[in-house]
Amino acid sequence: MKATFTLGRIAGVRVAVNWSVLVIFWLVAVSLAGGRLAHAYPGHPAAAYWGLGLAVAVVFFASILAHELGHAIVARRNGIEVEDMTLWMLGGVARLKSEAPSPGAELRIAGVGPLISALLGIVFGALAAWLGLLSVPGLVVESVAWLAGINIVLALFNSIPAAPLDGGRLLRAALWKFTGDPVRAAVIAATAGRGFGWLLVVYGFASMFATGSFAALWTALIGGFMIAAATAEGRQAQMRGTLAGVTVRGVMTPDPVTVSANTTVGEFLAAAPFGHHRHTAFPVVAGDGSPVGLVTVARIDGTPLPQRGSTTMAEVMAPIGDVATASPDEPVSDVLPRLESAGENRVLVLEPESRRLVGIVSPTDINRTITWLAATRRDAAPPG
Repeated sequence: MKATFTLGRIAGVRVAVNWSVLVIFWLVAVSLAGGRLAHAYPGHPAAAYWGLGLAVAVVFFASILAHELGHAIVARRNGIEVEDMTLWMLGGVARLKSEAPSPGAELRIAGVGPLISALLGIVFGALAAWLGLLSVPGLVVESVAWLAGINIVLALFNSIPAAPLDGGRLLRAALWKFTGDPVRAAVIAATAGRGFGWLLVVYGFASMFATGSFAALWTALIGGFMIAAATAEGRQAQMRGTLAGVTVRGVMTPDPVTVSANTTVGEFLAAAPFGHHRHTAFPVVAGDGSPVGLVTVARIDGTPLPQRGSTTMAEVMAPIGDVATASPDEPVSDVLPRLESAGENRVLVLEPESRRLVGIVSPTDINRTITWLAATRRDAAPPG
């Protein structure tokens, strides 16, 4: 999922927002202003309905943010560094630098999200009851009551034992504890997620045809998302199992071809597509050889033709702060989440102390390693 804009840093975690958040924000505001509030308390000015609808949408967004920040904060307390998080239509995704080190850590990280949503639901419910006793206008009480209900729904929905929901993580933690095999546990949780996703798809389309309402299509769309996300999680879990015990050093392309930050786009393209420029992504280095970013052919191609003679790599590259990095002795399985979510689909390998560039990891490197490992393990297996 590509974020369209960044909110900033909250509790030290960079928070980005996907464009689809605007969709759910607008739907919440419209459904309240033009539906629930207007029907429950008719006769008020339209500005009152829309003002409350927009305010509730903002608080709902903040509730989702609190849910995801809970995951990030608990992850950090369990020794897992959080790269960033991206909020989108149905919640959010935190990009962790590594997997949970134990079933207990997985349980704590996954369980805190639904817990926060449930607590918010209780707080908003109590607030709505208190406001009702104070004879606050019904429009306000109804708005707060809606926030209570939607947070309880989020807590319950996210607790369903199916990946990629938090309940799927809880299921994985329990299976991991019981079997001692985190990969098998993740595959089972992903299978449950696909099954639940298909149930939502079937139910959504059946409801749409039975009632003639397109509102049920949302259920089918959520199911489709769950199928895709659970499938990706299952595939990633299997990859982690295959790559168990392999370090980044054994997978990376060492001493990658670099390009100077002062090189212009025109100078760079004059040497393409032959020689060293056969690659599609290049670390960008400063005069002293230290890495300062990453540039791809796609970024270069986005430079207007008249400006290519004066535009430098420093101006078109992704700065090093936005590029996924790893150390050479890290388990490559810990790097997979970073590679999957990296905007440039590359991970730069840096020495931990000197921050010297020693390699680069691409999906091709991962696939090549998996192919070789699978072949050697089949060759080593005893005949059946």
